[in-house]
Amino acid sequence: MALNFTQFAAEANTFLKKYAKEMDLAHDTDKAGRVLSAILHALRDVITTEESLQLISQFPMFLKAVYVNGWTIQKKKKIKTMPDFIDLVRKYDGVTSIHDLGSDELAENYIDTTFIILRKYISLGELEDIRTGLPKNLKSMVYQNVMF
Repeated sequence: MALNFTQFAAEANTFLKKYAKEMDLAHDTDKAGRVLSAILHALRDVITTEESLQLISQFPMFLKAVYVNGWTIQKKKKIKTMPDFIDLVRKYDGVTSIHDLGSDELAENYIDTTFIILRKYISLGELEDIRTGLPKNLKSMVYQNVMF
């Protein structure tokens, strides 16, 4: 199997443009990329390493790269509520989080929309596995508008 990085880059750019549009970010693919990365990095801190590996096995190469960028396997964070998860997303977004994520309501909308968009790549079984491993108050993050 030959690696075609040009193809991966083209797929990533197409995805990011669609993602930005779905997130109502017009053509701001930079912001869309930061939000996507922050959400995926926060998710990997909450789910088990095994679930992360099962999840990324379903991703196309460009999403795998985003997910694993900077990843160090460590003890999972004790995130139990959506506000805690949003704070973790903001941490990963860094200094731009004030601009990128705004209110908790907007951040939660971005999280919900991200899971809806990622549903294209993730099987229902894997989504159910992820949902099962989440704390009670975060389960809606996966089910809300995604499962069916």
